[in-house]
Amino acid sequence: MKGMREIRTRIRAIKNTAQITRAMELVASSKMKRAQDNALGSRIYAYELADLLHALTRQVSLESIKHPFLQKRSVQHRGILLITPDKGLCGALNQNIVKAALQIEDSARFVVIGQKGMQTLSRTKKEVLGQFTCPDVITFKRVQEVVHFLVDAYQSAKIDTLEVIFPRFKNTLVQETVIRRLLPMTDFATELDRLYQWMGIDKCKLVQEERDFIIEPDGKTILERLPLLFLKKTIYQILLEAKASEHSARMVAMKGATDNAESLIEDLQLEYNKARQAGITQEIVEITASQNAQ
Repeated sequence: MKGMREIRTRIRAIKNTAQITRAMELVASSKMKRAQDNALGSRIYAYELADLLHALTRQVSLESIKHPFLQKRSVQHRGILLITPDKGLCGALNQNIVKAALQIEDSARFVVIGQKGMQTLSRTKKEVLGQFTCPDVITFKRVQEVVHFLVDAYQSAKIDTLEVIFPRFKNTLVQETVIRRLLPMTDFATELDRLYQWMGIDKCKLVQEERDFIIEPDGKTILERLPLLFLKKTIYQILLEAKASEHSARMVAMKGATDNAESLIEDLQLEYNKARQAGITQEIVEITASQNAQ
């Protein structure tokens, strides 16, 4: 009978856990849909902005632009923007992102968005220049704060490149850890190809636009102003991708935990029924034996 009590206790505990994971799954599911819509809907703007920059570079030589974002320089310290969730319970998402960061062996200085990444870098004694949180609602104001910090670090030569490590959203079940260089900006054609791939656009089917645009006041002036906007928009898009990945991974992880809990409850219930049946059979045997003894 003691075994039956232990089984009942385990069943109650697992049922309570299943209720919690089920509630977390539903919450993550509702947030996931909104985050996915934001990430997918914003990609087209990132594509159009990259296309505009690429068109400008065909008319204006980058060598004539003295913008710090467009100038290559010797690399003393790589700048890494590491984006992770603030919370856990999202499967292997955090582990995969942090693993990619820890594999960087060159001299690197980190700026971290998210508590999970900061915890790991603190334990491994990595050099961290700054830390920001990663709220569920990504606002452009918050992105501007991050970008201004990164630009100050880049222009003051604390970092000589800017690369970002983040989980790119592919679909609900797949989130791909990506390392992407943002600064210096030297190849917008490659950036366009990457956006084509992300958005599922077949480049071969696109109608190529060969006409030159009339640009006012002039291409050089516009090209000197667009890189900062492009950087802000790119980091904003990356944060939307990361948030969609986080909620998708958490929803899948909590659904898996709920399914495992329900499967374990079924196994324990079967074990309990067997133990209960064995106890009843034992009692019947004992009663029959006592009657025969009389």
